[in-house]
Amino acid sequence: MSTKLDEFQETLEIPEGISITIKNHMMQIQGPLGKTFKSFRKIPVNFEINGEKLNIKAQGKRKKDYSVLHTARSLIKNIFEGLTDGYTIKMKVVYAHFPITVKIQNKTISIENFQGERAPRTTTIVGNTKVVSKGEDVILTGEVWTDITQTAANIALKTKVKNKDHRVFLDGIYIFEKKKGIEK
Repeated sequence: MSTKLDEFQETLEIPEGISITIKNHMMQIQGPLGKTFKSFRKIPVNFEINGEKLNIKAQGKRKKDYSVLHTARSLIKNIFEGLTDGYTIKMKVVYAHFPITVKIQNKTISIENFQGERAPRTTTIVGNTKVVSKGEDVILTGEVWTDITQTAANIALKTKVKNKDHRVFLDGIYIFEKKKGIEK
């Protein structure tokens, strides 16, 4: 019979090839594709490593603490998947009249000639995300899911049509595929 306290802890299997070190609410996870850091300073959970298992325990006994526990578990699972397989997001450049060009320089993405504008729209690449522009496709790859999706959102938001009917003016850069695994 499980008690109420058993519900407020989770155990995760640490996949093969991944090592974890925890120091002052900062978790460093290293895997075959690289390493990443995740701060749990503002997420009230406690961690304990027992061999090949990671125990996550909530600090409180309320329903809110239970949901925070599962959020932390999901974040860690996504990091494990990313460091073993990686993630890929494909975006499509869509335009009707003015051809849009996407250029990548260091950690900035420059979107030129959007709706005939003279000044390029720029956004930054979040984390260790790799961005490649192939013709009318923009391919984002990396190990950390939150960094890749935030970079894709930044690109999509920079090409959002404002003060016009969005049903008619369909120009922009849109996500059309998300998948697990790094595309070469």
